[in-house]
Amino acid sequence: MFWRKTRAAIERFHPVHQGLILQRTASATLPPAEWEAVVASLARHAETVKRRKWRIPDRAVHVVVPLIRVLCEDVAPNGAIGITADLRGPKVPEKTGPSQRFPGRGRVRGITEWFAQDPWFTARAELRDGSVLELAVIDRVRYRKIHKVNPRGKHKTKTKTKTVQRITARRTLQPDQNVRRPDTPPPPSLAVRVKSAKRTVVSATTKLGPAPALDDQVQWILAVATEPFRWTPPTAPVRRTA
Repeated sequence: MFWRKTRAAIERFHPVHQGLILQRTASATLPPAEWEAVVASLARHAETVKRRKWRIPDRAVHVVVPLIRVLCEDVAPNGAIGITADLRGPKVPEKTGPSQRFPGRGRVRGITEWFAQDPWFTARAELRDGSVLELAVIDRVRYRKIHKVNPRGKHKTKTKTKTVQRITARRTLQPDQNVRRPDTPPPPSLAVRVKSAKRTVVSATTKLGPAPALDDQVQWILAVATEPFRWTPPTAPVRRTA
């Protein structure tokens, strides 16, 4: 059988790793040590699997893995990290909304427009200071299919896309944790909301259009995730007595 050794190698990978290969999705809640095993399994992928069909999605390598490493550094010793990654892309039927058709003008005979909502990354981590951090990244893609007729009477169609990305970071504080407005305000592109309750929630949201490049994705997510931490005073160091 062709690729028998490759299939056998895939079966030895971590189950989360296998999900990213076969279904392009992964969803699990694991302790930091187990997530480190997932990262180690993904690191062995390139030297074992060569076929393009079973290649790991680029977002898994450039976005999901770095975020797992960052979350593992700040999670509580007995805490857990929950991650859901849907890397199938926005063209999946359940992510696509209904289409609308608009009349054209001149050589444009008609325009068909539809939107796709792609929530491709969510995470929840129980942190060392007792707070809970939740992250969500959603792509909203607009598709426009334009039907034209050129001067020679030939019909042509062209599809254009525009992606707007929404990044949200929500931090749920401990019951006794205070909130303090930072000395410098957040940038205008970042909306911050503080919801007072038994456990105060500080959330930060930004919309990016067009969506950032793959290499800049982690920086944008971490920039939004950092904002809720600016709204709490730093914890005083514990003094030890002799």
